[in-house]
Amino acid sequence: MSLEFSNRVDVLDLSIIIVNYNVKEFLQNLLHSIDKAAQTISTEVIVVDNASDDGSVDFIREKFPGVKLFANDKNLGFSKANNIALKEAKGKYLLLINPDTLVREDTFTKIIEFFETHPEAGLAGCKILNPDGTLQLACRRSFPGPWTSFTKVTGLSALFPRSKMFARYNLTYLDENQTYEVDAISGSFMMFTREVFEKVGGLDERFFMYGEDLDLCYRIQQEGYKVFYVSSTQIIHYKGESTKRSSLDETKFFYNAMHLFVKKHLSTSYLVEFILRVAIAAREFVAFWGKRKLIVLAVLLDFIFFDLSLFSAARYYGSITKWTGFAAYHAPVLYTIPALLHILIASVLGVYKRDSLSVLRNFGAIILSFFFISSLTFFFNQFAYSRAVVIITFLFLLFILTGWRVVLKLFFKVGDSDREYIQTRAIIVGINTHAITLAEKLSNKNSDFHSVLGLISFTHKEIGRKINGFEVLGSIENIKKVIKEKKINEVIFSSEELTYNQMMNIVSSAHDENVEFKLIGSSLDFLVGKTSVSVLDDIPLIGIKYNISDPMFKFFKTVLDYSLASFVLIFIYPFIYLTALMSGRHSAFQNLILNVPKILSGKFSFVGPKEGNVSDLYLGKKGLTGLWYIDESQGNSEKLDIFYAKNQNVWLDLEILGKTLNKMWNSKK
Repeated sequence: MSLEFSNRVDVLDLSIIIVNYNVKEFLQNLLHSIDKAAQTISTEVIVVDNASDDGSVDFIREKFPGVKLFANDKNLGFSKANNIALKEAKGKYLLLINPDTLVREDTFTKIIEFFETHPEAGLAGCKILNPDGTLQLACRRSFPGPWTSFTKVTGLSALFPRSKMFARYNLTYLDENQTYEVDAISGSFMMFTREVFEKVGGLDERFFMYGEDLDLCYRIQQEGYKVFYVSSTQIIHYKGESTKRSSLDETKFFYNAMHLFVKKHLSTSYLVEFILRVAIAAREFVAFWGKRKLIVLAVLLDFIFFDLSLFSAARYYGSITKWTGFAAYHAPVLYTIPALLHILIASVLGVYKRDSLSVLRNFGAIILSFFFISSLTFFFNQFAYSRAVVIITFLFLLFILTGWRVVLKLFFKVGDSDREYIQTRAIIVGINTHAITLAEKLSNKNSDFHSVLGLISFTHKEIGRKINGFEVLGSIENIKKVIKEKKINEVIFSSEELTYNQMMNIVSSAHDENVEFKLIGSSLDFLVGKTSVSVLDDIPLIGIKYNISDPMFKFFKTVLDYSLASFVLIFIYPFIYLTALMSGRHSAFQNLILNVPKILSGKFSFVGPKEGNVSDLYLGKKGLTGLWYIDESQGNSEKLDIFYAKNQNVWLDLEILGKTLNKMWNSKK
């Protein structure tokens, strides 16, 4: 695809400058939106690539030959890269814009019109939306003076967002739908005149990232110009996409940039400098704790419960024998070293992670540390009071260490990030061939679990119509109602059929519905959203290794199946068998219990693929239940079986069993 952005004239209306770092999917969609927004003005697009390793340079050269490209061999930072382009720009107006943005068709013309009617304006930014439709607070700000910095750092600005006294940093007390003069705007969209650039110069290259926009705003105002927030048009900004793909500490860079700004422009304010230094230290601590609090919590609880289990085992064993317990002088070692050894083994096995509580790995760690600690008692006879105490301790640990994890995951949703099987309920805005092809690609994509519930048209007359098996559920006028009724969590826009104005109107109207908005480019290669970038063409299934085939996962699944089946067969099966025999009919729950002997025969598992489904891949033993049973959308069972096989683990099996019982219980009401 070739897009010509320049009208090949000596004097251009607008030079659009983009610094790219490893976000080619976002850049592709931005360039398409720019093409639509630049129909009535002469423009040039200059992309400076900061040594991306995602194929951005080749991608731009192939797909967008009309773009003027500068490819750096290292990451020069935001300021220096922009300055490279500013020196080459020929436009009457200059725009610095981030690659992870989308513009409306009227964005450029509206801002240029504003400049032409406001000669005092030197710099202008527009309304910037987050992907969920909420206002991005950085698009209008105040400079970090002493009081403003204090209220920001202490959280008073967030606590009192409508207060003029406390909310000056992000100006949240002002109407976002009004235009007004501000101290500063966001560097993700900054338009200024050539006259301003020639007087003020480019960005200060001492700011590697962050702060350069504040600095530019300050210098422009020092020259007698004004900075404006313009609400008549808007863009969407997928904030932080480039920093996600780098190893830079963005929090530290942000506060160091603030410190540099204060030192440069507010050098007499020692109070602000002190506040910012404290903020850097505090934010680093909060960031460290925020990323690792689950690890710290898990280690602490495991240590405490290990010692409690050891103490309880010793007391219990002593109550049934004549053993008097541990010697007092050995207690500090016995209540420290074994617990630390268990935690070390658990760490090696990956039990402690930032965002998940692994029940499966916890099982493995308990078993391995049992054999390891038991073997140590043969070498340290002075501590081998009773190996029976060790056995009892680890029996306690099997229940306690597993139990607290299950409780946190089930009731408090802590460490629940591994619940990858949760269905993405999507609708596609559009009904043309492009939208239908996208719906079919997502529905047939086995590497993730998208359920395309239907389409959204542009008029009410299409509602109810089926196109290639996809129903038109509503129109763009009532899309918010469709999102609520169908419990949609993903809205996908077809850029071939929808204008960027329409997209942003929809995003704005549904910003409070807790959905993610994604955009598919015209080539149907990438699906771009805030949380992920998906490649739509599946890789061959034959090359994929699923959890269900992994020896460790198979072992623990077998342990779960046989232990649970044995318990059911002894304590539940006889009662269910008799009641079913007497009533003459079987409920879904009774059928489940009556089929448990199939598990002990080795032919079935509690959870697995649906009986009767045929696949060339090994997807595990057939299941008495599975995702195919608890999922609302029938007819999707083969895809669900593949997804289950890929993500299988003991916790997933337990949760599917819980949802199965819940569904059976509700069906009886």
